[in-house]
Order: sequence, then C-alpha cells, then structure tokens
Amino acid sequence: MERESMEFDVVIVGAGPAGLGAAIRLRQLSAERGQDISVCVLEKGSEVGAHILSGAIFEPRPLNELLPDWQEKGAPLNTLAGEEKFLFLTEKGGYSIPTGLLPAQMQNHGNYIISLGNLCRWLGEQAEALGTEVYPGFAAAEVLYDEQGRVRGVATGDMGVGKDGERKDTYQPGMELHAKYTLFAEGCRGSLSKSLMDRFGLRADADPQTYGLGLKELWDLDPAQHKQGRIVHTAGWPVDRKTWGGSFIYHMEGNQAAVGFVVGLDYTNPHLSPFEEFQRFKTHPKIRPLLEGGKRIAYGARALNEGGLQSIPKQVFPGGLLLGCAAGLLNVPKIKGSHNALKSGMIAAETVFDALAGGDAGHGVLESYPERLGKSWIHEELHKARNFRPAFARWGLWGGMLYGGLDLKLFGGRAPWTLHHKHGDHETLKPASEAPKIDYPKPDGKITFDRPSSVFLSNANHEEDQPVHLTLKDDSVPIAHNLALYDAPEQRYCPAGVYEIVRDADESNPRLQINAQNCVHCKTCDIKDPKQNINWVTPEGGGGPNYPNM
Repeated sequence: MERESMEFDVVIVGAGPAGLGAAIRLRQLSAERGQDISVCVLEKGSEVGAHILSGAIFEPRPLNELLPDWQEKGAPLNTLAGEEKFLFLTEKGGYSIPTGLLPAQMQNHGNYIISLGNLCRWLGEQAEALGTEVYPGFAAAEVLYDEQGRVRGVATGDMGVGKDGERKDTYQPGMELHAKYTLFAEGCRGSLSKSLMDRFGLRADADPQTYGLGLKELWDLDPAQHKQGRIVHTAGWPVDRKTWGGSFIYHMEGNQAAVGFVVGLDYTNPHLSPFEEFQRFKTHPKIRPLLEGGKRIAYGARALNEGGLQSIPKQVFPGGLLLGCAAGLLNVPKIKGSHNALKSGMIAAETVFDALAGGDAGHGVLESYPERLGKSWIHEELHKARNFRPAFARWGLWGGMLYGGLDLKLFGGRAPWTLHHKHGDHETLKPASEAPKIDYPKPDGKITFDRPSSVFLSNANHEEDQPVHLTLKDDSVPIAHNLALYDAPEQRYCPAGVYEIVRDADESNPRLQINAQNCVHCKTCDIKDPKQNINWVTPEGGGGPNYPNM
C-alpha cells in the first residue's frame, strides 16, 4: 500500500508545552493578521498529556503572555506555592537550609504546583479551539526529506506489523504529513530530534548533553500530613557525595503530593539503581512519616536535560526547528523547563509565521529563531544558571553547593567564565570490579515498592505483537561488553524492568531479554548504554504509559 499524505503549513511533533505553545501562538497570529496558517500537532501518547511527566512547579510567566485570561478559561493551576523547605539529608538525620539563603532561581514565590499532564490537556483544548488539528495516538516515526535534503515533514509509523516484521491482517501504512516547516517538540532525547542532530551536525559546537533520570510517584496522603502548597527539596543521602541527585515533594490539592527523585546519569558506579535510590530515599526518618498512612496511586519516570546553555545544539536546519526540551532548555537550579519550553514554542511560532507571511515557501533556514531566543528571557536565565550543573560534576556535592551558592547568590550568575561538560553520560561508568556494590533493601509494599508493581501504576501498555522498539545495533554487546565489564547496568538504570539477563537452569548461556511492553518511554537506555548500542525508536502510536494527573 502507498502511504497517503496530508499538507499543512506547519507540522508540530509532540503535544507538550513547547509544541502546544507553538500551535496556539500560530493560530492566534493567523486570526490577528488575517492570514490562515494551517497547523497540525502529532502526539504519540494515547491522548494529550498521557506521556507528560514532570514535578511540577510551574512558572506562569509565559502563560500570562500567551493566554492572559487563563484563569477565566479554567487553566488547571490551582495550588499556589506556599511554605518552602530545603533539607540536606544524612543517613540518620539532616538539617534545614533557610530558603532565604538560597539563590533567587531556587525560590518559588508566585509559582504553582501543577500536573503538567493536565496543563497540556488544557492547552490542547485551547489549540483545537483556535483551529489546530491535534492527532493523539499517532507517533511520528520518520523524518521526510526532499531532493535537496531539506526536511519536508514526517511520517507516522505503520500499524499492524508483527514481531517478525511481517504485515498482519490489520496492517495500515503510516501517513505522511508534509509541511513548509516542521517543528520538533518531542521533549528530552526525542528520537527524531536525535536523528536530525546527527544528520545536520547540530551538536558540533555544543558541549555533550548531560541528563538526569526523574522518578515520580503520586501519593494520597493522610490529611494530617498534608499542607497544600508546601514545597520540600532535599540533597544528600541516599546518593554519595560524588553523585548528582536530590528529591522533591510537592503538596497539591486534594490531599495529594508529588514525590520524586532525580539522579544524574553521569554517575560512575554501575551497581547504582536510580529506582532503588528513590525507594531508599522514602525510608529516611524525615520522609517516611509523611507517607505512612498514605497510598501510592501513580508512578512514572522520564529523563531530563541538565547540560544547560553550553549543551544546547544548533536549533535550526533546512525546513525545521527544535523546541523546548528537544533543544535542552531546562534550567537546572530552578528544576524547571516547562516555562522555557512554552516560551520557546511561542518564539518559534512568531518566527515561522513571519517567514510564511513574508512569502517564504519553506526553503530557508530560519536563523532568526535562535537570534530571538538569544534576546529573550530564556537565554538570560539559562546564562545565569550555566555553571551550576558543571560545578557539581567537577567538584562533587560540597564543592558544587559552595560554588553554586557563590555564583548565583553573590554574583547573580554573571561570573566571567563558563564551565564545560567534558563527557557524555555513557562514558562515565567505572568497571564493576572497581566500584562498590550497593545493598538495596527489599521493598515493604507500603512505603517502598518493586518495579513490576510500579510499572502497573504507570498504566504502560504496548501491543505485544509488534516489532520491539528498543533496538540493538549489535546483538553481541550486551553480554560481551556490558555484562563482562559493567555487570549489565541496563538491568539497574532502567526504571521499568525492561532489561533482564536470563540464563539456563545451570546459570550458563547468559542473554539479554528485552521486556519492551514495560517501557515507560523515559529514554534512559538510549542515553546511558556504555556503547550507545541501544536505540529507542517509536512503537505503535498510542503505546506506552498513560499518566493520570502527573
């Protein structure tokens, strides 16, 4: 069967804050200036918001600019940030750091505790009301190029293909979506964005990107333990002083709290398990009482960009742009990226609209987009924060905290130097024989849990008879290299139990089993595999987690 095609002025890949912000702004400009620009948004999740996972504390500045009447329109920003605490944890105790001593970027006055998934659902409704065509359940699986090598759109993945690669009776070919400009807003480590960076050399002048893995649970708390608007962040235990990590606890409305933990994926010990570190964190005497008497109701995980300004790639190429976390716009000390993603979408929309309104048929490279970003408050705040994360990588917890405090608090982020990232996260592991093993306690099923029960709460689901979307470039690497040298770290860095070393009854013949149906689309394997042998590609549209209220 030949693929059918649809024509649009602009196709946007990803219905997160960046993609939806771009769609809304494009349609606003169409109405304001009387020039119709057709816009389509593709979303691989089963619905808008299904794959969205963030803490989240949201800075409303770009929403005020995009939709000033968001309160009247019912945007789901219901809990204003209130009391804040920052705790440094030791194994047995800890102490509080007064928030007044923290840099302004780490304070949250005027922000909101939200479900980013619910905000995106609402933004999707606003985009559709303005005339955007939004297609959830359709994964953009392939970038399309014209004869000159320019991006001319994307194609969705074929449906109804079996594990063996053969077409089933239900086979339907993917759809081609052609556009004058294609905006890639896939979020952190997007599969198509990664291919574009390789094809056009977009990372040539950037530092290596460094990432964190964020794990999150949603809890119904005992009302006696809940205080709406309360914000708690921690650093220190359970990770060691050379490992980047910390937690967040955000008290939402309805006696719920978002409880999460982030581990930097530049960690060196191959025995470390971010999932188990998160579970261990919850047993701390300053944390456990909060959760006792409560119930965990949701779980998820997602990688996040932490490289900052110096790790941002070139964001433009013939026929398209990178937006939001696809470009790496997260502000690490703020622990926020959604506001920058939304603003970048608005700037991208204005850039594309001006080009199309000026008669551009989509043949150019929109160099004015990074120029506009560079003049925006996105660049201003990322420039101030640029040395925060590299300082931790260079000097560890104590040195990083001291430097970060001095740089942001004393100098306002205006130091006349820039620290750089030297390695990709896949290059940092020590051999297993040189690293201490970590004895993780067994889960109790009340405060701490195992991976299978956690994945169940993510509502992850994939059609089982389809090609595995976690592909290996070389089938020999998992055993000959990863197991031999690092004791198969994919068994531990995956937060969903996707990767498993299985053996025969006599413990011989080790081999890697990929339980792709468990995948929550966090992208950690694509990032941390030592040989970069794992390549995450899109499964059938609609597959993956279905996050409620996350």
